[in-house]
Amino acid sequence: MSKQYEIEQLWKQHKYEVLWHDQNKYKAIREKLKYSTTIEEIETLINEAINTTPSKGSIVNAYDHMWGYFKRKCSSSEKNLHNYLKEAFKKEEIDETYLLQFLKSMANYYDISYIKTSTIIQKIN
Repeated sequence: MSKQYEIEQLWKQHKYEVLWHDQNKYKAIREKLKYSTTIEEIETLINEAINTTPSKGSIVNAYDHMWGYFKRKCSSSEKNLHNYLKEAFKKEEIDETYLLQFLKSMANYYDISYIKTSTIIQKIN
């Protein structure tokens, strides 16, 4: 297995967790991946991002990015639930766990392995 492949797999697993926590680190990692980098550099940036408290905006942005895998497949009631949860989160009526649980259930139902194997989804019970 090549080093580049290992880096790509690491990024694939952590991409949405990084985006959830820190959009700037997400962009920095994407830029780093365009050039020669090491797995250690990427791991460091991932860990820095994950240790950042996410903003409401970064959570909503990541939620919408992940929702993109379902929006053309889902029912109108699932779309309505997606929108309801997003608005409830913005109004602080629910916490981010509800968003993640919804994404996890959608990923399982529609068998979207890219989302199912994401570290942020793997952490949800």
